[in-house]
Amino acid sequence: MKEITAIIRMDMVNKTKEALLKLGVPSMTAVKVMGRGKKKIAYELFQNAFDENDELPKIFAEQLSEVHRLMPKRMIILGVQDKDVKSIVDLIIEVNQNGNPGNGKIFVSEVEDVITVRTGKTGVEAI
Repeated sequence: MKEITAIIRMDMVNKTKEALLKLGVPSMTAVKVMGRGKKKIAYELFQNAFDENDELPKIFAEQLSEVHRLMPKRMIILGVQDKDVKSIVDLIIEVNQNGNPGNGKIFVSEVEDVITVRTGKTGVEAI
């Protein structure tokens, strides 16, 4: 069994949920999260922007802080059988990929066991 954790844009949640449902994946957990990617600031773009007091004008300072702020995202968590991982990951990529930074990340992890609290079912039966 595997756990697929996908961090996607907030505005892509419904499209992703609908696509997963069509694929036959009815259950998921979704959580609002905040985060940012690893994209770094090109500080050389600002090297000639300092004023006579060796300070950045307010507009540049605001742009720098904007780049470092955390962005709202949605984290979707799915418990799936090993045989379904590739099709689910491919679908999440297809729905969310637009070629721009910030489309998200997908993590696939091994799951040792799953237990349904109400029934006590375990393993694949509990997914």
